Amino acid sequence: MPSTVTTLLCLETLSKPIIWAKPSFMVPKGNSVTIWCQGTHEAVEYRLHFRGSLSAFEKPKPPRPMNKVQFRIPAMTLRTAGQYCCFYQSGELWSESSDLLDLVVTGTATSLFFLLKEGRASHIEHRHGNTQAEFSVGPVTTAHQGTYKCFSSYNNYVWSLPSEPVELLVTGDVGNTTLAPTDPTTSDSWEPYLLTPKTGFRGGYAFWDHTTQNLLRIGLSFLVLVALVCFLGEDWLSRKRTREGANSFTSEVQGKAENTTLKNDPRASVATGCHSK
Repeated sequence: MPSTVTTLLCLETLSKPIIWAKPSFMVPKGNSVTIWCQGTHEAVEYRLHFRGSLSAFEKPKPPRPMNKVQFRIPAMTLRTAGQYCCFYQSGELWSESSDLLDLVVTGTATSLFFLLKEGRASHIEHRHGNTQAEFSVGPVTTAHQGTYKCFSSYNNYVWSLPSEPVELLVTGDVGNTTLAPTDPTTSDSWEPYLLTPKTGFRGGYAFWDHTTQNLLRIGLSFLVLVALVCFLGEDWLSRKRTREGANSFTSEVQGKAENTTLKNDPRASVATGCHSK
């Protein structure tokens, strides 16, 4: 029983998986893209969810343990654009959801416009307009200097091809640059393949499904523990009652044996007769 209690108390929460897309989260219509999900080397299965529903699953192939798997989309379309997240299973438990990956298909046009700065893919400005939109930048500091591209879109996941890049140069006295927005993940590459908002998985169904499974397993383990304690307690009481019954029976047998001995012993009869006179 102590080992069972120790097992239940040592249940650990699985680490959060990481999701990203290669070569980029922005994929031209018809091109292929690979979604990667990274968990732990103990993971036995990975699941990819699209818009809150199970889309695909993958099991690492033995004998070499792998802490990540890939899900390939051979041709990007309007239907495959949207939010993805992934989970993995280790033992009997499922991990929590990864952050959301916004997978965008490019090659269409609309009245919604997005502005991206090179190296800051997680910070996207958007504006509405019929045929054009205006993005204001300021107060300008050296942190605003860089290369920008814009896209038009029907929604958050269906974008046009990018515009020609525009380089913003900052000259003269620009004042205190510490007031400008900064991004610690800034790089010199136009491969913003990891777009993971920190809002968590809002689809709900998949997350709660795995959470419910884990809670049910823990609850079932607790019930088994309670049943084991009850069984051991009942067994102990049964053994106690058996011992008490055996002791009582032994005492009774000994008493009867002594009475029989007294009746059959002549000296006991004489002594009794003498005493009665």
